[in-house]
Amino acid sequence: MYIKKWMKKWLRAMLVFLLLLYGCVLYLFFCNSKPIEKSSNDDVINQIRLNVNHLLSYIEEHFINIEKNSDLQSSLQAMSNKQKIDVTVVQLDSKVIFSSTKDSPTYINLKNDLHFDLYTSKQEPGIIKIAFPIVGKDRQSQIGNAIFTIDQDTLIPVQQTTSNNYLILLIISILAIFIIGLVYRIYYKTKTDILSPLDNLKKSTVEIVRGNYEQKTAYVKADEIGDLYAVFEQMRIEIMNLNKQRDAQQQNQKKLVSSISHDVKTPLTTIKAYLDAIADGICPDMESVMAYIHVMQTNTEKMSRLLDDLFIHTLKELGHIPVNLTEQYSKEMLENILRPMSHYVQTTGIHFIEPLDIPNVLIHVDEQRLEQVLTNLLTNALKHTTSRDSITVSIDVEAQFLKIMVIDSGKGMLPQDMPFIFERYFRGVHATGGTAIKNEGAGLGLSICQHIMEAHHGTISFKSKHNEGTAFTLLLPIR
Repeated sequence: MYIKKWMKKWLRAMLVFLLLLYGCVLYLFFCNSKPIEKSSNDDVINQIRLNVNHLLSYIEEHFINIEKNSDLQSSLQAMSNKQKIDVTVVQLDSKVIFSSTKDSPTYINLKNDLHFDLYTSKQEPGIIKIAFPIVGKDRQSQIGNAIFTIDQDTLIPVQQTTSNNYLILLIISILAIFIIGLVYRIYYKTKTDILSPLDNLKKSTVEIVRGNYEQKTAYVKADEIGDLYAVFEQMRIEIMNLNKQRDAQQQNQKKLVSSISHDVKTPLTTIKAYLDAIADGICPDMESVMAYIHVMQTNTEKMSRLLDDLFIHTLKELGHIPVNLTEQYSKEMLENILRPMSHYVQTTGIHFIEPLDIPNVLIHVDEQRLEQVLTNLLTNALKHTTSRDSITVSIDVEAQFLKIMVIDSGKGMLPQDMPFIFERYFRGVHATGGTAIKNEGAGLGLSICQHIMEAHHGTISFKSKHNEGTAFTLLLPIR
């Protein structure tokens, strides 16, 4: 709005300035044209005097001999032809002693033919006649007259002064009209191509500030403003997508809190019930007490895993998951990680197949985080297997990577779940035939595993087939 007001103000100022300038030009034109008309005759006489001065001086110098000297007459004729001025030399007794024109009379009528002012005959329009006296060498007495006949066209600089002024006035008028049109065109172009699109862009920006991200901006021209609109539209779409992601994340976080609250409440209720039973003396012997303690221990571990996942997820959200990479040989480290896992899996009744030989290569790894990844994968495998299934861990060297595979022969994944398993909060609840599949946990484990593997400059991938099993593959670069 400020630019629009500024342009209107300066447009008015420009128009006022041009009108004042044009008025001044008109005033000067009319002031100068009147003196020219008043003094035009004097100016013409002065100019003629300048033009014929050379001829007049020659005549005065040779006046006595002109009548009888043919050479002087030839020279005077040549000078007359060169200057395109006809000259007639007359004595005081009206006798013509020289004329540059043919058929000139011998005598003239001094009263009718001798004019010491400008004279133009009606029979010869455009021809000016004027007489100048011829004085003797003593510069005191007049000895004759010289009559000069001049074409008016040779006096254009003086006679056309007024017409030239009109031409200048016309040019200035056309120039003023052109400048006014140009200024208006610039104003109109600026208003339609810059100010109006910017005003529309401002309205769209206000809508975004109000939280309305659906209002599109459109500009059809491929110019700088069009580029600005394209970038603004990309920004709007990006903000809209980020806002949708934020809303979805907030909704997922609410679901996460609700899910964890439910998942923690169940083992807590179980632990409380068993503690109450022990306190009330329901257990008849130590064997029953130990069985109760085992159940409580299992539920405690379940709560611990949930809280660990929530803690790591919080660190990931803040971008602060600590991964301290150190150079280690793989064999001893992986044996230490897999030994307790193997014992735990075997206690569940599921057949566990350990790697026959672990390659001993140097890798850059955080042992604690790698153990967390493998524990998560084995825990997921246990959730989807039964006592008739098996879990296999294999470790090999492939190219410049240490490849660790965790394979189970359990239920596998549904095809519609596979694109989402590394997303936060996803718990594999898609179903076939309208039946939901219940999964424990907060849906954070595989997302955390992916983040940890990326911090190791490695990868995690999987293959799965429903009702046949799942295989996860970890690749760690060898130093």
